[in-house]
Amino acid sequence: MSAATRPFAPFEWKIALRYLRARRHESFIAVISTFSLIGIALGVATLIIVMSVMNGFRHELLGRILGLNGHMIVQSIAGGLPNFDATAARIRAIPGVQSATPIIEGQVMASANNAAFGALVRGLRPADLQKLTSVSSTLSPGALQTFQSEPSVIMGARLADKMGLAPGDHVTLIAPRGAYTPFGTTPRVKSYPIAGTFRIGMSEYDQTFIFMPLDEAQLFFNMGTTAGGIEIMVTSADAVNQWRVPVERAAGDFARVTDWQQMNSSLFGALQVERNVMFLILMLIILVAALNVISGLIMLVKDKNHDIAILRTMGATPGAVMRVFFIAGASIGLFGTLGGLLLGVVFCDNIESIRQFLSSLTGTELFSPEIYFLSKMPAEMDTGEVLSVAGMSLALSFLATLYPSWRAARLDPVEALRYE
Repeated sequence: MSAATRPFAPFEWKIALRYLRARRHESFIAVISTFSLIGIALGVATLIIVMSVMNGFRHELLGRILGLNGHMIVQSIAGGLPNFDATAARIRAIPGVQSATPIIEGQVMASANNAAFGALVRGLRPADLQKLTSVSSTLSPGALQTFQSEPSVIMGARLADKMGLAPGDHVTLIAPRGAYTPFGTTPRVKSYPIAGTFRIGMSEYDQTFIFMPLDEAQLFFNMGTTAGGIEIMVTSADAVNQWRVPVERAAGDFARVTDWQQMNSSLFGALQVERNVMFLILMLIILVAALNVISGLIMLVKDKNHDIAILRTMGATPGAVMRVFFIAGASIGLFGTLGGLLLGVVFCDNIESIRQFLSSLTGTELFSPEIYFLSKMPAEMDTGEVLSVAGMSLALSFLATLYPSWRAARLDPVEALRYE
């Protein structure tokens, strides 16, 4: 078998790579090839970065929301939940249930130092708060001991900062449901010492939540001996539906069970829609770059008509000519994809440092915690997604080379030499 008929013979590689190195009169074609390579690289890198940030954003939100709120909650259909300890014990006995924590929640107005902010008070036992590692691991020193020994509260650090408070200071809490009088229900107002502060990294929680001992929350919200609900943690958050029926049976007929997917359906649904739309939009960048490969190769074929005719008269087959231009176009796609992969991976690994640098350079906050809920920009690369992006980029690039390569292979050498 001759060199001209072997698949991807050495001379085909040499000619293809030579065509990618521009001479002076071919500079315009080289510029198009360079922009095509850069376009593919930027498209791949941008797609990897955006998909990784979306994955990280969802993972961080899910971890913080479920770390604080639990996977399921059992509430009474009417009023408070009586006999909550017995109900919690039955739920804990269900295989796969990690914890069942009685809680009380209520909206309050927190006031101190001539500042007032709305807050959400959550009452739970000190032992249960200690098991809530997303909070207890970030508590200021001595907070749990004070929380256990006396009626006190633990505030989110951002809320405490806004009000100019520190551990040891007092905060006044005002609840709409207080004592019943002949003139109606009066608001309940009480001052509590601050046992400590926590910071879990999600601004919505750090500037809203206040923890209070369960028995004190029963008094403050006039709940008597009942609880507001029971928060449940299971072994798999994604498969939470498989525990719904057993939990409903254990909770009884007058209880309502709600899981995290129902409570946060709009948020995570919006994240999924945004992720899919961003994927489609950014794939268009790679598609446009692939179309540039087509236009560049067509111009290259037209410019090399004379060379193609000489190769054909020297014995090169149409397949060999087609492979020359396929190699030229595929090389642009391959190196562009590899460059985009490298750029995307490096960017994702250093995304928080890059964000801080750009913020200091521009003097603006590029990732505001008040808007995005998180204090740091997350990025979580999925190997399968990264490989899929690279595969689609290579596939589009290779497909883009087929038509120009086929057109070069069909060139009639006699016609090409006649008009040369």
